[in-house]
This record gives sequence, structure tokens and C-alpha cells, in this order.
Amino acid sequence: MTSAAGVGSLAFDRSHTDDLIAYLQASPSPYHAVVGAAERLEKAGFRQVEETAAWEGTPGGRYLIRGGALIAWYVPEGATATTPFRIVGAHTDSPNLRVKPVPDTGAAGWRQVAVEIYGGVPLNTWLDRDLGLSGRLVLRDGSTRLVHLDEPLLRVPQLAIHLDRSVNDGMTLDKQRHLTPIWGLGPVTEGALIAYVAGSAGLEPEEVSGWDLMVHDVQRPAYLGRDRELLAAPRLDNLLSVHAGTAALAAVAGEPGLEVIPVLAAFDHEETGSESDTGAQGPLLGTVLERSVFARGGDLEARARALAGTICLSSDMSHAVHPNYSERHEPGHHPVPNGGPVLKVNVNNRYATNGVGRAVFAAACERAGVPWQTFVSNNAIACGTTIGPITAARLGIATVDCGIAALSMHSARELCGADDPFLLAAALKAFLEG
Repeated sequence: MTSAAGVGSLAFDRSHTDDLIAYLQASPSPYHAVVGAAERLEKAGFRQVEETAAWEGTPGGRYLIRGGALIAWYVPEGATATTPFRIVGAHTDSPNLRVKPVPDTGAAGWRQVAVEIYGGVPLNTWLDRDLGLSGRLVLRDGSTRLVHLDEPLLRVPQLAIHLDRSVNDGMTLDKQRHLTPIWGLGPVTEGALIAYVAGSAGLEPEEVSGWDLMVHDVQRPAYLGRDRELLAAPRLDNLLSVHAGTAALAAVAGEPGLEVIPVLAAFDHEETGSESDTGAQGPLLGTVLERSVFARGGDLEARARALAGTICLSSDMSHAVHPNYSERHEPGHHPVPNGGPVLKVNVNNRYATNGVGRAVFAAACERAGVPWQTFVSNNAIACGTTIGPITAARLGIATVDCGIAALSMHSARELCGADDPFLLAAALKAFLEG
């Protein structure tokens, strides 16, 4: 492991974090996140392809969007059907509260919105926050319309301490009864919420056939601390990695001498197990890689040869050592903010990193002049997981897991070092260069 002193001449670029803040603010849902990433790739010369169209194998950058997932790749000059891929994997979804199919509800004179818990949510972090609403509306003709109501629209009020004197001895929240946001006063009116959301998008309610809506904290991301060395923001897990991967892919596109095909795979539904047509468990990435090989004149033999030389770097958030709960961490591994990307290791394959992967990660960080750290879980505490093992098993490709050290993971608002996003992007760029 190298330290911050090993950064050498690498200059910290806070403008990268400034752009991350803008990206987070504009990306309250996975659907917005892929659009924001696509806009950045378009500026780098990438163009969108449709899954139903024939693909060309000519050099250049391409991307496709399916729902809340984005796959992007750059074919360099001289690439053949057996040219291996270098893949950065990430995910676009974050734990939150999502609107139920029949959303209008209420009690005791309050108008409320019925929500379902999405992913591993620390429930108390959503209490007493001003919440907006975002996602997509599906119209009768099958088209979709993104919506982003970034205003104090909803709130999940906590019970006053006068009515629960034991709250500080341990709060218990019933997921069905206690997490229902309020959004006004008066009788429950069927269809009121969707009518309001449709109106915000300039639509009539009858034009809307379906929706995928979720709540978000409307407080803006912000630099934090005396020296503004920390970043407090929602959805760092894992839009920080999506943003870094997008920046890295855009930066390597067009570089002379590339001998690999750099790829960004930003999946949806990681927080719920990745089992969907846009999740890492699905065939999306494998299909894209195969079609890319075929478009360059290859066959199944060429596909097998290309994948044999392929490596994936799964980038997700990692745990910084918590100063108030240091006993929960492995004593010999204490990642800290602004210490650089974190190599994530678990011998039970909750992470996909092995010794070979460690060497690949270390080499990329060394080429980028970036310090790096290592994370392993306390043996007495269950380890989380990522898209890394899923990707390795599904495609049979070498995979490494890394991330950024953070506190408050999965909370409505998370915390990381303000320099780490840039350091991660620099490491990912070096990895994608092959």
C-alpha cells in the first residue's frame, strides 16, 4: 500500500469533485444518472446506439441506455475481433424509498404517499428531511418522460420525544407504518399524486400508464469541515463511481496506442441483488461485448479469446474506519478519507479480488501516481458484496473490487474525502489504458 506521500507530482483537481457535485444534484434517480453520464460521453465524441439496430465495428466511442443502465465502450484504431476489454463496473441505484403502485393514502387528516423500501436502508436517516420526487413516467405510447421535482414536497416526520421518552434508548421503526411520508392536509384523493407529477412534466394524468418514482433528499451536496476536505452528499454509493468511470472513459477515448477496448458498465438494481434485465446478473454486458466482437468480424472463438484477456475493475464504495465505532473494523486495515482508492478483499468471494487482481490494481495506481489502501471486514461482522463476483462468475473474466472510503454508507446522506473522487478517476483511467 502506498501513502499520500507517494502521490508525487500528481496535482489534486478539485474541479472534478465540483463536477461530481453537479452530477449528483442532477441525478436523483438511476434514469437521470445514465442521462447525465451520456451527456458527458457525448461531449467526448461518443454516440448512442440502439439495441434493435445493427452495430458497426469501426473505431469510435459508443454507448447504449436501457432503463437505469448504461454500457459504453471505445474501439481504438487497429482493434481486432480478439482485442481484450478493460471494464470499469459500477451501479446507478441507491437505497431509498420508492412510490407504490397505489400511492395515495393518509390518516387523521393528513395526505400521504405510500412507499416501499428499496435496498438496505438505514431507516432513521430518512426521518425529518425535506424530500423531493424523481424518476420516470411511462406514457401510453411506450415512451418515457423523466421527472425531477427538486423541491420540499414530502417529509417522514419523527414522533416527538414527548410521545416516546425511550427513543434515545433505541428507536424501532415499523417499515409499513412509520415510513409513510406526508405531503399535505385533507382527504385522500385517488390519483392525486400522479396527477401532480404528470402536471409538473406538462402532461395530462390520462397520458400516464406507469411510473417508477422515488424520493430524494433535496439538500444539496456540500464540502464539509474546517478545511473543506470532506464531501457530504446523497447517492455517493454509487454515483461517485459512475461519474469517475465516465470521466476516465472519456479521457482515454482517442488516446493513441490503445491495445484494449475500454468499457464502462453502469448497472441498475445492485442494491437489491442485481437480478433484472438491467442488473449485473442479467445478460446485458455479455451481450454488448459479444456484439462488439461480432461487429468487428469475430465469431464465438474470437469472443472467447477476447474475454480470456479481459479484466473488470468493479468500483463501489468502501468503509472508512469510523472513529466512534472503531471496534467494528478489522484492526489492521483502517482506510481513511483522502487516502486514495481502496482495494476490497474477501476470501469468501463477497469481493472478487485475488492476488492477481491486487497486482493489476496496484499497477494502475502506480501508473496514475495515486495512493491506495486495502479493506477487509472484521471476521465477526458479515461482509457486503458488489457486482464484482457476479460479473466474474457470469462472464468468466478476471475481476477486481475497489472503492472509496466513506462513512454513513446507504444513508440518505453519505460522507467521503473531497479529493478521493479525483484520485479514483485517475486510477480508473490508468486501468482502462490497459
